[in-house]
Amino acid sequence: MPTSFAQTDSSLRTIALCFIVAMLEGLDLQAVGVAAPAMAQSFNLSPAALGWVFSAGLFGLLPGAVFGGWLADRFGRKSVLIAAVVLFGLFSLLTAHSATYEHLLAARLVTGLGMGAALPILIALSSEVASPGLRNLAVSLTYCGVPLGGAVAALIGMFAVSGDWRLVFYVGGVAPLVIALLLMRWLPTPATRHSQALPVGAIAQHLLGQRRGVSTLLLWGACFCTLTILYMLLNWLPTLLISRGLSRLDTATIQVLFNIGGVAGSLLAGRLMDQGKALLAVVLAYVGMLAALLALGTVESLHGLYVAGLAAGACAVGGQLILYALAPRLYPAPVRATGVGVAVAVGRLGSMSGPLAAGQLLAAGAGVSGLLLAASPLVAIAACAAAVLLKRDSQA
Repeated sequence: MPTSFAQTDSSLRTIALCFIVAMLEGLDLQAVGVAAPAMAQSFNLSPAALGWVFSAGLFGLLPGAVFGGWLADRFGRKSVLIAAVVLFGLFSLLTAHSATYEHLLAARLVTGLGMGAALPILIALSSEVASPGLRNLAVSLTYCGVPLGGAVAALIGMFAVSGDWRLVFYVGGVAPLVIALLLMRWLPTPATRHSQALPVGAIAQHLLGQRRGVSTLLLWGACFCTLTILYMLLNWLPTLLISRGLSRLDTATIQVLFNIGGVAGSLLAGRLMDQGKALLAVVLAYVGMLAALLALGTVESLHGLYVAGLAAGACAVGGQLILYALAPRLYPAPVRATGVGVAVAVGRLGSMSGPLAAGQLLAAGAGVSGLLLAASPLVAIAACAAAVLLKRDSQA
């Protein structure tokens, strides 16, 4: 019987719905970066204060990922996913209606809780419904929704009437509420609810014990470093490009290319992994990431920046996809969403650190080139951790 990543209509529908939710999450994640220049003017924000706006949502992602995965293992994937989607939809709408800086920070924090809870469930679901031969591609098909949603956010920013920064949050708020209704109707209830799911206090024992400790730590380290770079780019790239003298239209074009590159990089990495070429995927992702960071900081020509933006998205998102595709393989079904959720949460520490550190470095006068080059050691650390993790996985 030919291998396929989805054997039934139910599996195809699950992957499609996971992709749509991932796309909405990507739209909201990119929304702050898209809105940042106009938002900074509207609220009279300094670079450091803007960095806190970026990071407020990311702070919410961390506990959301941990407890979202745990709740999904304990009470069922479907109900927890629907609750998460409704949560980040409602508070994206509240972001658009924030009257003060404090309200803005609070709205982004709670939005992050919902988005953080959703992602590990999406990864676990898509991995579970796929056949073994194409499981990595199934995860990549889901995850490529994130950069595609980011591209939609950039397009909204490009064509927003009168530069209204609120429009992208209106779209990012209404669409999840509509999709939540479709999830209620069409998402099957997976047979992966485990009444014996771990109590919170036993999570560390099951993730770090039973010969999983080294692999778990490698996964966490690689996720932390990769997400530091990815979210620094997602949040600060528009502001960095405008500071180099690019127009709003050129900046939005590079954002779109960044996210289109992310889609391509995600799919390519997943396919290479299913073909037994995971190490090649790691090399392409992280060596390419170094080259793209260098180009974004030094290239002067507009077309060169277009290529650099495309490559940066392909490599940064592709690198993270490799880690997300590996994560479900490390853990058995009763703790799979929990294991993925904790890995996502540790990576979120990096996603919070990246925008904050970038804001502080820019405020100190580091400049665009200095900021991007300062990220290079993290690329090397992530590449080494991912390569060792792959070796251990192949020997398991």
